[in-house]
Amino acid sequence: MRNSFPAIAMLLIFSRILWAEDHVNIASFVSQGQMMFTDTSRGFSKAKDPAVVRFNDKYFLYYTVKQNKIVTGLRIGIATSDDLLVWEKRGELKARYAYEKRGFGAPGAIVLNGKVHLFYQSSGNGRKDAICHAWSNDGYRFTRNGSNPIFRPTGHWTAGRAIDADVIEHEGHLLLYYATRDPEMKIQMQGVASAPIDSNFGRDNWKQLNSHGAILKPELPWEKNCIEAAALCKHGGKLYMFYAGGYNNDPQQIGCAISSDGVKWSRLFKTPILPNGNQGEWNSSESGHPYAFTDHDGVTYLFYQGNKDKGRSWYLSKVKIGWKDDLPFVEKPEFP
Repeated sequence: MRNSFPAIAMLLIFSRILWAEDHVNIASFVSQGQMMFTDTSRGFSKAKDPAVVRFNDKYFLYYTVKQNKIVTGLRIGIATSDDLLVWEKRGELKARYAYEKRGFGAPGAIVLNGKVHLFYQSSGNGRKDAICHAWSNDGYRFTRNGSNPIFRPTGHWTAGRAIDADVIEHEGHLLLYYATRDPEMKIQMQGVASAPIDSNFGRDNWKQLNSHGAILKPELPWEKNCIEAAALCKHGGKLYMFYAGGYNNDPQQIGCAISSDGVKWSRLFKTPILPNGNQGEWNSSESGHPYAFTDHDGVTYLFYQGNKDKGRSWYLSKVKIGWKDDLPFVEKPEFP
Protein backbone atom coordinates (compact mmCIF):
# COMPACT_ATOMS: atom_id res chain seq x y z
CA MET A 1 0.00 0.00 0.00
CA ARG A 2 1.30 3.42 -0.92
CA ASN A 3 2.27 5.50 2.09
CA SER A 4 -0.32 8.28 2.36
CA PHE A 5 1.36 10.07 5.26
CA PRO A 6 3.02 12.82 3.15
CA ALA A 7 -0.30 13.67 1.50
CA ILE A 8 -2.09 13.77 4.84
CA ALA A 9 0.67 15.90 6.35
CA MET A 10 0.46 18.35 3.46
CA LEU A 11 -3.33 18.56 3.85
CA LEU A 12 -2.96 19.33 7.55
CA ILE A 13 -0.36 22.00 6.86
CA PHE A 14 -2.54 23.56 4.16
CA SER A 15 -5.55 23.54 6.50
CA ARG A 16 -3.52 25.26 9.22
CA ILE A 17 -2.41 27.93 6.75
CA LEU A 18 -6.00 28.60 5.71
CA TRP A 19 -7.10 28.71 9.36
CA ALA A 20 -4.33 31.20 10.15
CA GLU A 21 -5.50 33.42 7.29
CA ASP A 22 -9.13 33.18 8.42
CA HIS A 23 -8.41 33.58 12.13
CA VAL A 24 -9.98 36.45 14.05
CA ASN A 25 -8.46 37.29 17.42
CA ILE A 26 -11.53 36.79 19.59
CA ALA A 27 -9.73 37.70 22.84
CA SER A 28 -8.74 41.07 21.41
CA PHE A 29 -12.34 41.95 20.52
CA VAL A 30 -13.70 40.74 23.87
CA SER A 31 -11.07 42.72 25.80
CA GLN A 32 -12.46 45.85 24.13
CA GLY A 33 -16.04 44.96 25.06
CA GLN A 34 -17.11 43.66 21.66
CA MET A 35 -18.65 40.20 21.47
CA MET A 36 -16.95 37.77 19.10
CA PHE A 37 -17.75 34.06 18.94
CA THR A 38 -17.16 31.12 16.65
CA ASP A 39 -17.26 27.33 16.85
CA THR A 40 -13.88 25.60 16.45
CA SER A 41 -15.03 22.10 17.49
CA ARG A 42 -14.43 20.78 13.95
CA GLY A 43 -10.98 22.26 13.64
CA PHE A 44 -12.08 25.38 11.75
CA SER A 45 -13.90 28.60 12.66
CA LYS A 46 -17.54 28.49 11.68
CA ALA A 47 -20.72 29.66 13.44
CA LYS A 48 -23.68 31.15 11.57
CA ASP A 49 -27.32 32.20 11.98
CA PRO A 50 -27.49 33.38 15.62
CA ALA A 51 -30.58 33.27 17.84
CA VAL A 52 -30.48 34.45 21.48
CA VAL A 53 -32.84 34.14 24.45
CA ARG A 54 -32.61 34.79 28.19
CA PHE A 55 -33.65 31.67 30.09
CA ASN A 56 -33.15 30.57 33.71
CA ASP A 57 -30.91 33.60 34.40
CA LYS A 58 -28.58 32.73 31.52
CA TYR A 59 -28.27 33.79 27.93
CA PHE A 60 -28.56 31.00 25.38
CA LEU A 61 -27.13 31.31 21.87
CA TYR A 62 -28.36 28.88 19.23
CA TYR A 63 -26.50 28.87 15.93
CA THR A 64 -25.70 26.83 12.83
CA VAL A 65 -22.52 24.78 12.75
CA LYS A 66 -21.22 22.72 9.84
CA GLN A 67 -20.35 19.07 10.50
CA ASN A 68 -16.92 19.27 8.84
CA LYS A 69 -15.23 20.64 5.74
CA ILE A 70 -16.25 17.60 3.66
CA VAL A 71 -19.75 16.76 4.92
CA THR A 72 -22.13 19.60 4.11
CA GLY A 73 -24.83 18.72 6.64
CA LEU A 74 -25.66 21.39 9.24
CA ARG A 75 -26.38 21.11 12.95
CA ILE A 76 -27.47 23.51 15.71
CA GLY A 77 -24.89 24.46 18.33
CA ILE A 78 -25.69 25.75 21.83
CA ALA A 79 -23.59 28.28 23.75
CA THR A 80 -24.31 30.15 26.99
CA SER A 81 -23.19 33.41 28.58
CA ASP A 82 -23.68 35.39 31.77
CA ASP A 83 -23.06 38.77 30.17
CA LEU A 84 -23.72 38.61 26.39
CA LEU A 85 -19.99 39.12 25.86
CA VAL A 86 -18.17 35.87 26.66
CA TRP A 87 -19.77 32.70 25.28
CA GLU A 88 -19.00 29.04 25.91
CA LYS A 89 -20.22 26.18 23.75
CA ARG A 90 -22.35 23.85 25.85
CA GLY A 91 -23.83 21.36 23.44
CA GLU A 92 -25.29 20.53 20.08
CA LEU A 93 -28.52 19.16 18.63
CA LYS A 94 -27.98 15.91 16.77
CA ALA A 95 -30.06 14.60 13.89
CA ARG A 96 -32.83 12.36 15.24
CA TYR A 97 -35.35 11.98 12.44
CA ALA A 98 -35.37 11.45 8.68
CA TYR A 99 -36.21 15.10 7.97
CA GLU A 100 -33.01 16.12 9.81
CA LYS A 101 -30.73 13.54 8.20
CA ARG A 102 -29.33 15.80 5.48
CA GLY A 103 -28.92 18.67 7.92
CA PHE A 104 -30.81 21.30 9.89
CA GLY A 105 -30.03 24.77 11.22
CA ALA A 106 -30.82 28.52 11.08
CA PRO A 107 -32.82 28.51 14.32
CA GLY A 108 -35.23 31.15 15.56
CA ALA A 109 -35.85 31.06 19.33
CA ILE A 110 -38.43 32.27 21.81
CA VAL A 111 -39.27 31.58 25.47
CA LEU A 112 -42.94 30.78 26.11
CA ASN A 113 -44.49 29.43 29.32
CA GLY A 114 -41.14 28.43 30.80
CA LYS A 115 -39.89 26.59 27.72
CA VAL A 116 -37.44 27.44 24.96
CA HIS A 117 -38.99 26.95 21.53
CA LEU A 118 -36.81 26.57 18.44
CA PHE A 119 -38.10 27.07 14.91
CA TYR A 120 -35.48 25.78 12.53
CA GLN A 121 -35.12 24.60 8.95
CA SER A 122 -34.31 21.29 7.38
CA SER A 123 -31.47 21.70 4.88
CA GLY A 124 -29.99 19.93 1.89
CA ASN A 125 -33.38 19.27 0.31
CA GLY A 126 -33.63 22.14 -2.18
CA ARG A 127 -37.27 23.12 -2.78
CA LYS A 128 -38.41 20.74 -0.04
CA ASP A 129 -36.59 22.48 2.82
CA ALA A 130 -39.17 23.41 5.46
CA ILE A 131 -39.60 24.82 8.96
CA CYS A 132 -39.51 22.48 11.96
CA HIS A 133 -40.27 23.03 15.65
CA ALA A 134 -38.86 21.74 18.95
CA TRP A 135 -39.06 22.77 22.60
CA SER A 136 -36.99 22.34 25.76
CA ASN A 137 -37.41 22.63 29.52
CA ASP A 138 -33.71 23.27 30.16
CA GLY A 139 -32.45 24.94 26.97
CA TYR A 140 -30.24 21.97 26.05
CA ARG A 141 -32.43 18.91 25.42
CA PHE A 142 -35.18 19.37 22.85
CA THR A 143 -38.35 17.48 22.03
CA ARG A 144 -39.35 17.61 18.38
CA ASN A 145 -42.87 18.46 17.28
CA GLY A 146 -44.57 15.27 16.16
CA SER A 147 -45.89 16.92 12.99
CA ASN A 148 -42.50 18.16 11.72
CA PRO A 149 -41.91 19.76 9.31
CA ILE A 150 -44.60 22.17 10.48
CA PHE A 151 -44.63 24.69 7.61
CA ARG A 152 -44.00 25.17 3.90
CA PRO A 153 -45.62 27.99 1.85
CA THR A 154 -47.99 27.41 -1.03
CA GLY A 155 -49.02 29.53 -4.01
CA HIS A 156 -48.00 30.36 -7.56
CA TRP A 157 -45.46 32.93 -6.34
CA THR A 158 -43.26 30.52 -4.34
CA ALA A 159 -41.16 27.43 -4.96
CA GLY A 160 -42.57 25.99 -1.73
CA ARG A 161 -39.32 26.25 0.20
CA ALA A 162 -39.13 27.73 3.72
CA ILE A 163 -35.90 28.58 5.58
CA ASP A 164 -34.48 31.10 8.08
CA ALA A 165 -37.34 31.13 10.60
CA ASP A 166 -37.99 33.80 13.21
CA VAL A 167 -41.02 34.19 15.46
CA ILE A 168 -42.62 36.92 17.54
CA GLU A 169 -45.74 37.06 19.68
CA HIS A 170 -48.35 39.52 18.39
CA GLU A 171 -52.01 40.00 19.36
CA GLY A 172 -52.60 36.49 20.65
CA HIS A 173 -50.73 34.77 17.85
CA LEU A 174 -47.23 33.66 17.09
CA LEU A 175 -46.06 35.11 13.80
CA LEU A 176 -43.62 32.92 11.89
CA TYR A 177 -41.39 34.68 9.36
CA TYR A 178 -39.55 32.68 6.75
CA ALA A 179 -37.55 33.11 3.57
CA THR A 180 -38.65 31.41 0.37
CA ARG A 181 -37.77 31.57 -3.32
CA ASP A 182 -39.65 32.26 -6.49
CA PRO A 183 -40.62 29.26 -8.68
CA GLU A 184 -37.35 29.60 -10.63
CA MET A 185 -35.36 29.38 -7.34
CA LYS A 186 -33.53 32.64 -8.14
CA ILE A 187 -35.10 35.35 -5.95
CA GLN A 188 -35.16 35.00 -2.16
CA MET A 189 -38.01 36.82 -0.38
CA GLN A 190 -40.01 36.98 2.84
CA GLY A 191 -43.30 35.43 3.92
CA VAL A 192 -45.26 35.11 7.17
CA ALA A 193 -47.61 32.62 8.79
CA SER A 194 -49.60 32.71 12.02
CA ALA A 195 -50.62 30.22 14.74
CA PRO A 196 -52.58 30.72 17.98
CA ILE A 197 -50.20 31.43 20.84
CA ASP A 198 -51.87 28.74 22.97
CA SER A 199 -51.48 26.02 20.32
CA ASN A 200 -48.77 23.37 20.09
CA PHE A 201 -47.50 24.97 16.84
CA GLY A 202 -48.09 21.78 14.91
CA ARG A 203 -48.60 21.68 11.16
CA ASP A 204 -52.38 22.13 11.34
CA ASN A 205 -52.12 25.29 13.46
CA TRP A 206 -50.43 27.49 10.88
CA LYS A 207 -52.20 29.88 8.53
CA GLN A 208 -50.22 31.47 5.70
CA LEU A 209 -50.92 35.21 5.76
CA ASN A 210 -49.43 36.13 2.39
CA SER A 211 -51.09 33.81 -0.11
CA HIS A 212 -50.64 36.07 -3.16
CA GLY A 213 -47.03 37.18 -2.89
CA ALA A 214 -44.05 38.06 -0.72
CA ILE A 215 -44.33 40.55 2.13
CA LEU A 216 -40.86 41.86 1.28
CA LYS A 217 -38.72 41.10 -1.75
CA PRO A 218 -35.48 42.64 -3.09
CA GLU A 219 -35.94 46.02 -4.76
CA LEU A 220 -32.98 48.19 -3.74
CA PRO A 221 -29.63 47.82 -5.57
CA TRP A 222 -27.75 46.57 -2.49
CA GLU A 223 -30.41 43.88 -1.85
CA LYS A 224 -29.61 42.30 -5.23
CA ASN A 225 -31.57 39.02 -5.55
CA CYS A 226 -32.13 38.20 -1.90
CA ILE A 227 -33.98 39.24 1.23
CA GLU A 228 -33.74 36.62 3.98
CA ALA A 229 -33.28 36.01 7.70
CA ALA A 230 -36.03 38.25 9.10
CA ALA A 231 -35.25 39.35 12.67
CA LEU A 232 -38.25 40.74 14.56
CA CYS A 233 -38.66 43.05 17.53
CA LYS A 234 -41.26 45.46 18.92
CA HIS A 235 -40.87 49.12 19.81
CA GLY A 236 -43.51 51.75 20.49
CA GLY A 237 -46.34 49.43 19.46
CA LYS A 238 -44.83 48.75 16.03
CA LEU A 239 -43.12 45.70 14.60
CA TYR A 240 -39.61 46.11 13.22
CA MET A 241 -37.89 43.67 10.88
CA PHE A 242 -34.15 43.63 10.45
CA TYR A 243 -33.37 41.60 7.34
CA ALA A 244 -30.40 40.40 5.33
CA GLY A 245 -30.13 41.82 1.82
CA GLY A 246 -28.04 40.05 -0.80
CA TYR A 247 -26.97 36.43 -0.79
CA ASN A 248 -24.05 35.42 1.45
CA ASN A 249 -20.87 37.38 0.66
CA ASP A 250 -22.54 39.38 -2.16
CA PRO A 251 -21.84 41.15 0.27
CA GLN A 252 -24.82 40.49 2.50
CA GLN A 253 -25.83 43.54 4.55
CA ILE A 254 -28.65 44.34 6.97
CA GLY A 255 -31.67 46.54 6.34
CA CYS A 256 -34.77 47.43 8.36
CA ALA A 257 -38.54 47.68 7.74
CA ILE A 258 -41.59 48.59 9.85
CA SER A 259 -45.15 47.27 10.13
CA SER A 260 -48.32 47.72 12.18
CA ASP A 261 -49.90 44.35 11.45
CA GLY A 262 -46.92 42.13 10.65
CA VAL A 263 -48.01 41.58 7.04
CA LYS A 264 -47.65 44.94 5.31
CA TRP A 265 -44.09 46.23 5.52
CA SER A 266 -42.32 49.46 4.55
CA ARG A 267 -38.58 49.99 4.41
CA LEU A 268 -37.21 52.58 6.81
CA PHE A 269 -33.98 53.24 4.94
CA LYS A 270 -32.67 52.98 1.39
CA THR A 271 -29.23 51.95 2.63
CA PRO A 272 -28.19 49.21 5.08
CA ILE A 273 -28.54 49.98 8.75
CA LEU A 274 -25.56 47.66 9.26
CA PRO A 275 -23.25 47.39 6.21
CA ASN A 276 -20.37 45.02 5.68
CA GLY A 277 -16.97 46.12 6.95
CA ASN A 278 -14.13 47.78 5.12
CA GLN A 279 -11.39 45.81 3.38
CA GLY A 280 -9.35 43.89 5.94
CA GLU A 281 -11.94 44.09 8.72
CA TRP A 282 -13.37 40.89 10.18
CA ASN A 283 -16.71 41.41 8.39
CA SER A 284 -15.47 42.79 5.08
CA SER A 285 -17.16 39.95 3.16
CA GLU A 286 -20.51 40.51 4.89
CA SER A 287 -22.55 41.57 7.87
CA GLY A 288 -25.46 39.17 7.57
CA HIS A 289 -28.23 36.98 8.99
CA PRO A 290 -29.40 39.24 11.86
CA TYR A 291 -31.23 38.32 15.04
CA ALA A 292 -32.95 40.92 17.25
CA PHE A 293 -32.88 40.28 20.99
CA THR A 294 -34.49 42.58 23.57
CA ASP A 295 -33.10 41.99 27.05
CA HIS A 296 -35.03 42.16 30.33
CA ASP A 297 -33.93 45.78 30.78
CA GLY A 298 -35.49 46.81 27.47
CA VAL A 299 -32.21 47.15 25.56
CA THR A 300 -32.25 45.70 22.04
CA TYR A 301 -29.20 44.01 20.54
CA LEU A 302 -28.72 42.97 16.95
CA PHE A 303 -26.71 39.78 16.60
CA TYR A 304 -25.25 38.97 13.20
CA GLN A 305 -22.71 36.87 11.33
CA GLY A 306 -19.66 38.04 9.43
CA ASN A 307 -16.44 36.96 7.79
CA LYS A 308 -13.56 38.37 5.75
CA ASP A 309 -12.80 35.41 3.49
CA LYS A 310 -15.90 34.80 1.35
CA GLY A 311 -17.27 32.19 3.75
CA ARG A 312 -14.27 30.02 4.60
CA SER A 313 -14.88 31.10 8.20
CA TRP A 314 -17.87 32.60 10.04
CA TYR A 315 -18.02 34.59 13.27
CA LEU A 316 -20.87 35.98 15.35
CA SER A 317 -21.02 39.40 16.98
CA LYS A 318 -23.59 41.97 18.09
CA VAL A 319 -24.31 45.70 18.14
CA LYS A 320 -26.59 47.73 20.39
CA ILE A 321 -29.67 49.29 18.80
CA GLY A 322 -30.67 52.79 19.88
CA TRP A 323 -33.93 54.58 19.06
CA LYS A 324 -34.61 58.17 18.05
CA ASP A 325 -38.13 59.25 17.04
CA ASP A 326 -38.99 55.54 16.79
CA LEU A 327 -36.24 55.00 14.23
CA PRO A 328 -33.57 52.41 15.07
CA PHE A 329 -29.87 53.12 14.70
CA VAL A 330 -26.68 51.26 15.52
CA GLU A 331 -24.95 52.70 18.54
CA LYS A 332 -21.20 53.06 18.27
CA PRO A 333 -19.39 50.93 20.87
CA GLU A 334 -17.64 52.82 23.63
CA PHE A 335 -14.35 50.96 23.97
CA PRO A 336 -12.15 51.67 27.01
